[in-house]
Amino acid sequence: MRIFLAGGSGVLGSRLVPELVAAGHEVTATTRHADRFDRLRGLGATPVQVDVYDAARLTAVVAEAAPELVMHELTDLSDFDTDANARLRREGTANLVAAALAAGVQRMTVQSITWAYRDGDAPAVEDDPLQPGSAIETMEDLVCRLPRATALRYGTLYGPGTWYAPGGRVAAAVLAGQLPATPAITSFLHVDDAVAATVQALDWPDGAYHLVDDEPAPATEWLPVYADRLGAPAPAVADVPVGTPRGRGASNAKARATGWTPIHPTWRTGFRHR
Repeated sequence: MRIFLAGGSGVLGSRLVPELVAAGHEVTATTRHADRFDRLRGLGATPVQVDVYDAARLTAVVAEAAPELVMHELTDLSDFDTDANARLRREGTANLVAAALAAGVQRMTVQSITWAYRDGDAPAVEDDPLQPGSAIETMEDLVCRLPRATALRYGTLYGPGTWYAPGGRVAAAVLAGQLPATPAITSFLHVDDAVAATVQALDWPDGAYHLVDDEPAPATEWLPVYADRLGAPAPAVADVPVGTPRGRGASNAKARATGWTPIHPTWRTGFRHR
């Protein structure tokens, strides 16, 4: 299959390229930085330099690649700028969808998240409504303009290259004792599981899927374990302010029903693999 991978030099994109190539796919991978071409070529992709906000060039490079599938793995969180990431999900996705439609592409997959639901007493399932008006809802709605669309709603990513890896943003905060343990619930996903599931999802029916491990947990449970793995001090325990979302975790039953099995079924053991 000819795949246009938007975000080919990111944490997930750079790991996806060799797995997609090994599976027999032909990959065109985007990056904003020409100095990453050699690395992408070494991984087996055809690199192309483009900014998702340059709609005209994006339309041209998608048409030239003539993909059968556009894989949307773009994010903008390098500076922890949530506004920039929301803009990318809205405006960047709109440009990518328009380019795909102009090129006659029938299918797109998109990197989404599992923490875009209202709070609830049970883990979220894929049919639960997303937060209305959110950038995630907008992004997924845009992708659904294609005849075939799949939203891969990842849990909080940890592992190599993420904020949870040694030297990452979260790891540094925990080592400094700046991250308190609260009742807020998180569903985690190791990057190795994210890559494996994304490749497997090429054979799944269209739709939304939660890609998370088996154990949603409050920070009062997972953070002390994570801190211990880092050799950090035990975190302080604190409640979340009134009105702050506490999360609800997400069920991975639908993804598991396809035959997907997480390599790291719980963060308890996954935190040991860096």
